[in-house]
Amino acid sequence: MMPGQRLRGCRSLHLNEDNGRFALLALLILVYLLCGAAVFSAIERPSELRAHGRWNGTLHNFSETFNISLQELNSFLREYEAAIAAGVRADALRARWDFTGAFYFVGTVVSTIGFGMTTPVTVAGKVFLIFYGLLGCAATILFFNLFLERIITLLAVVMKAVRERRIRNSGLLPPGIHHDFSAYSLPGWKPSVYHVMLILGLSAITISCCASAMYSPVEGWLYLDSLYFCFVTFSTIGFGDFVSSQSAAYEYQSLYRVANFFFMLMGVCCIYSLFNVISIVIKQVLNWMLEKMSCLFCQRCNKANAFLGRRNAIRPGSKNRQARLGHSPDSDGPCDSDNEGRRLSGEMISMKDLAASNKVSLAIMQKQLSESANGYPRTVCGSSRHNGFSGGVGALGIMNNRLAETSNSR
Repeated sequence: MMPGQRLRGCRSLHLNEDNGRFALLALLILVYLLCGAAVFSAIERPSELRAHGRWNGTLHNFSETFNISLQELNSFLREYEAAIAAGVRADALRARWDFTGAFYFVGTVVSTIGFGMTTPVTVAGKVFLIFYGLLGCAATILFFNLFLERIITLLAVVMKAVRERRIRNSGLLPPGIHHDFSAYSLPGWKPSVYHVMLILGLSAITISCCASAMYSPVEGWLYLDSLYFCFVTFSTIGFGDFVSSQSAAYEYQSLYRVANFFFMLMGVCCIYSLFNVISIVIKQVLNWMLEKMSCLFCQRCNKANAFLGRRNAIRPGSKNRQARLGHSPDSDGPCDSDNEGRRLSGEMISMKDLAASNKVSLAIMQKQLSESANGYPRTVCGSSRHNGFSGGVGALGIMNNRLAETSNSR
C-alpha cells in the first residue's frame, strides 16, 4: 500500500494507511506499557515491601538505642538526602564541578543520558542548562543521524562486495561481463534491513560485553550489573543507579576515563542505529497487520468477494446480483481495484484493457531485451519504493534511502 492510500474494504472507516498505522501503533504501545507495568510490579513490588519493612525496623531500633525521637531522626535524614543531591557521599568521590566533572556532566546532557548524579543547583546554572541543552541535544541528534548514514553506507559497501564475490564464484554471470563487472556493480542493489539489524545487534552485544569486562573489575560491579549499566547508558535511559567513573581515584585513571568515553560514544551510536532499524521492522509488521485487518470488520466486502467479478466481466446473472446489492454494473465494489487479483478464466475483457496490457507487456519485454544486450544485471529492488517506506525524515529517511525494505511479497 502506498502512503496515504485508504485501507481496502474499510472505506466507511475513513482511515488511510498512515492514520491506521499511527492508531495501531498507539494501541500496541499502550498494551506494551500495561504488560510491562504488570510484569515489573509483580517482580519488584515484593522486594520494595521487604525493604520498607527492614528500614522501618532499623529506624525504630536506632531511635530506641540512642534515645532519639523519630521526628529528629527523619529531619536529619532529609538533610542527608539534600547532601546526596549536591554530590556529598560518605565515601570519597570525584569532584562534581571541576572541569573534568563538568565535562562528564555536559556529555550526559547533550547525549540525553541524564544520569542525575550531578545536577545544577543555582538559578544561573538551571537557566544556562535550558539553552545549552536545547542546542547541544539538537546537534548531537544530527551527529547520530550522520553516524547512522555512514554506518549504513559502510555496511552496504561490504555486503555488496560480498554479494558480487558470491555471484562471481557461482558462475551465474554472462561470459562477456566477467572482467568489467565492477563497472555495473549491481545497480539499484541495497542491503536487506534484516541483515543490517543483525550486524548492528551483534556489534552492540560485542561493545557491551567488552565494556562490561572493563567495568566489573574497575568499578567492583557484578558482570550482570555491568551489562545492565551498558544497556541503560547506551540506550540513553540513564537511571543513575549505576554510574561509571565516579570514584576519586582509579588505577590507570587517565586510560580508564578515555576508554569509558570511547565505549559510551560507540555504544550510544550503535544502539541508536539499531533502534532505528528495529523501528523500520516494526513499521513493516504494522503494515502487515493492517493488510490482514483491512477487511476484517467489513462483512459486506467479504460477502461481495464471494460472487462479484471484476468490471468488464460478462457472467450469467451478474447484473441481477449487483442490482440486489445496490451497485451499478460499472461501479467498483468496496474491494475492487484494477491492481488487485486476477481475472477469472473465461471472462471477457474490453479492447481498451487488452491493448493497454499488451502495451505494458511489450514495454517490459523491450526493457529486458535492452538490458540483456547491454549486459546489465537486472535490478532486484526496483519495487522498494512501493512498499510504504518511501517517505520519512531524519533517521527514518536515512534508513529508507539506504536500505532495501522487505515488501509484502518477499
